[in-house]
Amino acid sequence: MSKVTKYIAAFFIVIVHIIPFYLLVNMAFKPMKDLSSKWVPASNINFSNFVDAWKHAGLDKALMNNIIITVCTIVLGILIGAMASYPLSRFKTKVNQVVYMLCVSCLVVPALTILVPLYRLVVDVNGINTHWAIILIHVTFILPMTIFLYSGFVGGIPKELDEAALIDGCNHFEIFYRIIFPLMKPITATVVIILGMQVWNDYQFSIFFLQKADYRTIPVALSSFISQFQNNISWVAAGCMIAMMPMTIIYMFFQKYFIKGMADGAIKG
Repeated sequence: MSKVTKYIAAFFIVIVHIIPFYLLVNMAFKPMKDLSSKWVPASNINFSNFVDAWKHAGLDKALMNNIIITVCTIVLGILIGAMASYPLSRFKTKVNQVVYMLCVSCLVVPALTILVPLYRLVVDVNGINTHWAIILIHVTFILPMTIFLYSGFVGGIPKELDEAALIDGCNHFEIFYRIIFPLMKPITATVVIILGMQVWNDYQFSIFFLQKADYRTIPVALSSFISQFQNNISWVAAGCMIAMMPMTIIYMFFQKYFIKGMADGAIKG
């Protein structure tokens, strides 16, 4: 493939990705009275759509719920996944290999296939409309990918570091927290971005387990917002832009670690 062909292909790929974002921004800033095509740029910028979307969709409570659920889920997922990946990667026993394969095999199980028994379990433990129940559910479903990424990354860290630390009198717990875990910054950034976005945008669990308005997350709030104001596309677009801003900011801070961590976590080991 020639260089010109590569540039043309890259140009069309960029255009395909930019078009939806252009439509979203254009409709978010269009006044309600502007009935022109969504492809036509807005005649003047209108910020009232964001104010109305925030007020009428209840995005203030939804945003706080999203923050609580996402932060708690990612922190627990990182701690549990990182601690589990260290022995699974360092000690290649048959038991550890079986445990690792079981964890990785959970990646191919669709969440919807166990939704009915999971819902019954949450009802039995009085977990409906609670933060702790949805957090534990999310942690359970992100752990397989977290363990997979962390195990691959730990496998690329030289074992000589462990041996030197053992000679200095450290136990394996101290080795992990003083030596191994600080070296996991790139893969931790990858976990935060990929799995954080998955939890932040979750709809399938939130719609079932967070039924009260005070506990709704942003995707659920926006879905009810669309059904209630289905003719007001500008409000819907503004709400979507508000919802995407936190994860966009996080990605901007962690992007320098993202590619490196993703490559190391998936290839090494």
